[in-house]
Amino acid sequence: MGDVLSTHLDDARRQHIAEKTGKILTEFLQFYEDQYGVALFNSMRHEIEGTGLPQAQLLWRKVPLDERIVFSGNLFQHQEDSKKWRNRFSLVPHNYGLVLYENKAAYERQVPPRAVINSAGYKILTSVDQYLELIGNSLPGTTAKSGSAPILKCPTQFPLILWHPYARHYYFCMMTEAEQDKWQAVLQDCIRHCNNGIPEDSKVEGPAFTDAIRMYRQSKELYGTWEMLCGNEVQILSNLVMEELGPELKAELGPRLKGKPQERQRQWIQISDAVYRMVYEQAKARFEEVLSKVQQVQPAMQAVIRTDMDQIITSKEHLASKIRAFILPKAEVCVRNHVQPYIPSILEALMVPTSQGFTEVRDVFFKEVTDMNLNVINEGGIDKLGEYMEKLSRLAYHPLKMQSCYEKMESLRLDGLQQRFDVSSTSVFKQRAQIHMREQMDNAVYTFETLLHQELGKGPTKEELCKSIQRVLERVLKKYDYDSSSVRKRFFREALLQVSIPFLLKKLAPTCKSELPRFQELIFEDFARFILVENTYEEVVLQTVMKDILQAVKEAAVQRKHNLYRDSMVMHNSDPNLHLLAEGAPIDWGEEYSNSGGGGSPSPSTPEAATLSEKRRRAKQVVSVVQDEEAGLPFEASPESPPPASPDSVTEIQGLLAQGLRPESPPPAGPLLNGAPTGESPQPKAAPEASSPPASPLQHLLPGKAVDLGPPKPSDQETGEQVSSPSSHPALHTTTEDSAGVQTEF
Repeated sequence: MGDVLSTHLDDARRQHIAEKTGKILTEFLQFYEDQYGVALFNSMRHEIEGTGLPQAQLLWRKVPLDERIVFSGNLFQHQEDSKKWRNRFSLVPHNYGLVLYENKAAYERQVPPRAVINSAGYKILTSVDQYLELIGNSLPGTTAKSGSAPILKCPTQFPLILWHPYARHYYFCMMTEAEQDKWQAVLQDCIRHCNNGIPEDSKVEGPAFTDAIRMYRQSKELYGTWEMLCGNEVQILSNLVMEELGPELKAELGPRLKGKPQERQRQWIQISDAVYRMVYEQAKARFEEVLSKVQQVQPAMQAVIRTDMDQIITSKEHLASKIRAFILPKAEVCVRNHVQPYIPSILEALMVPTSQGFTEVRDVFFKEVTDMNLNVINEGGIDKLGEYMEKLSRLAYHPLKMQSCYEKMESLRLDGLQQRFDVSSTSVFKQRAQIHMREQMDNAVYTFETLLHQELGKGPTKEELCKSIQRVLERVLKKYDYDSSSVRKRFFREALLQVSIPFLLKKLAPTCKSELPRFQELIFEDFARFILVENTYEEVVLQTVMKDILQAVKEAAVQRKHNLYRDSMVMHNSDPNLHLLAEGAPIDWGEEYSNSGGGGSPSPSTPEAATLSEKRRRAKQVVSVVQDEEAGLPFEASPESPPPASPDSVTEIQGLLAQGLRPESPPPAGPLLNGAPTGESPQPKAAPEASSPPASPLQHLLPGKAVDLGPPKPSDQETGEQVSSPSSHPALHTTTEDSAGVQTEF
C-alpha cells in the first residue's frame, strides 16, 4: 500500500490536492458565512413569532439511550494485509459507531479497539456481485475477465460489505442467513443514525450549513437531492470536495495504474481513501476556524437583530414584494404545467409506505406492552415490573424489533418521477421517515413510562396494576395516533417541497437568476448580513407551490386517508399537566422496582447476591438491547428446543386478552420475550384453564438511568477525532487499519 501511495500521491500531487481542496473550501465557506447571518435572524424571529405547530401529545426523552450499548456480538472481518478473515468482537455504543476488537478477551482487558467505523455515507451490500459491479463502475476499464479471481473472495454465502464512494470499504461475513439479516439490521441502524449527523436542535449552525451546501451546489448548476448530504458537517464538506476532486483524480491517475484489473481496483480504493483522509483533515481545520469566527461575532449580530427586528422584517418584505412581482407570472405557469399535475401521485407514493410503517410502530408497541403485561401477571406483579420496563424502555433502539417498521419504507418508489424532478435517490426520504418512526416509538414509550410511574405511586395490587397498564396503554395510543398524523403530514409537506423546489429553481434559472443582482440595491447596508436576495427569491418560489402542497395534504386528511387527522382536529382529553411530569429525574426501573427479597432471593451479603449484582451491572454495561447476559454470541438461538410460539398479530393478541388471565397463574417456564434474543425467549403464557374466575382482560416503556459503561466509545460528534475516555480506560481513537494492521487516526 505504501508503494502505491508514494508512487501516485507524491509531494507534488499532494500539494495540488491541498490547493484544490483549499479553493473549494474557501468558496463554500463564503456561502456559509453569508448563510449564518440569515439563519441567526430566522432563528430569533422564530423565537418571537412562534410556529403555530400543533402541540405534541407525547413526551420526548431528552437524552435517549445515553451511555448504553445498543448491540454486541462477533463477526468475521476481512484483513487487507493478510487477505484472511478474522473473527472480531464488535459492539455498537449509543452513538452508533461500530467498534471492532481483536476478540472479546481484548475488550474485557480494555485493550484499545482495532477500529471504530463511522458509517455515515456507507451503503450495505449483501452480495459480492453487487460489490464487484460498483467497483467496476467506479473505475472504468477495470472489469475483471470472466473466470479471473475477483478482488474479494468470501468464505461463506452471507457477506455484508460496507461500501463508500470515497472512503475505505469494510468486508464482513456471517455463517448463516439469519445472522446476516440480523447484522444487516444493526449496521443499517448505524448508517441511519450516523447519516443524521447534524443535530436537529442546532437552530443556527445546522440550517446555515445545509443552506450553504444547497447554494454552493446550485452555483455549480447542481440541483435536486444529494445522496452524500450525510454525516456531520466535516464529513459532508469532505464529500462536497470529493464530488469535484474525485473525477479529476480518476481521469488523471486511472490510466497510470498498473497490474490486472483486480489489482488496479484495489489500488484505486487505497488512493481514494488516502485522498479522502487528506481532504477530511483539511476540511475539519478550515471549518472549525470559520465556525469559531462567526460564533465570535454572533453576540454583536444578535444585538443588531434585537434592536432592528421590525425594520429588518419590513425591509425583507419590501424586497420579497419586488421579487414576487417579477417572477410570479413565470413561476405560476411553471407550477401549473410542470408540478401541480404530479403532486397527488407523489403524495400517494409517499403516503402508502410511510403510513404502513407508522401503523407497524403502533402494532409493535401494542404487542410489546401486552407481552409485558402478561409477563407481569404471570411472574409476580410489581416485583418483576422493573426488570421488564428496563428492557421495554429501549424498544425504539432495538434493531430487530424495529426492523419490521423500517422495512415498510423500502417499497417507496417514485417511478417516472425521479428523472422528471431530478431525484437521484429515494434514500433521503426513506431514512427521514424511519428516523421519525424511531422518534415516535420512543416518545410513546417515554410517555407510557411517565404515566405508569404516576399510577404506581398509588400502590396498586397485581390486578389493579394489570388494569392500570391497560388504561395507560389506551391513553398513549390515542396520543400516538394524533402525533403520528401530525408528524406524517409535516413529513409529506417537506418531502413534496424537497422534490419540487429544486426542480422549479432549475426551470426558472435561465430567465430569472441573471436578473436577481439588480434587487440587491433594495437592501439597506446595515441589514445585508441578515437578508440575501437569493434566499428571498427561493422563499418566493416556495410560496408559489406551497399552497398546492398544503391543499393536497389537507384533502388527504379530510378524506381520512391512511388515518390522517384534519388540521382542525384537537385532542380535548389531553393531559394538561403531563409535560410537568417529565421534568423530574429519569426513572431507574432496575433500582426502584427490582425484585428485592422474598421467594428465596439471596441476601445482599451472600456471595450469590454479589454474583447476581455483578451480572446485573454487566448486563447494563455489555449486554445490548437485544442480548441477555446468558447468551453466547448475540442473537444466537439456543440449540435446545424452540420456545413456545407467540401470537404475532394484534388480532391474535386481542383474542388472548378477551379470554382474560388468572392472577394465580404460575410463571412461564422460560425467560422473557422483551429484550432477549430472538429464538431464546419464550413468549408469555396464559394461565391454565382450571382455577378461579379469570381476572380482567389486558389489552410502553422506559429508559433506565445512565450508567458508566466502561468500554471506550466513539465520540458523540462522530468526527473521527480522538475520543476522551474515563480515567480507568484507555483513550479510544476513531481508527481504521492500514495494510499493516496498525491503527491510524481518521
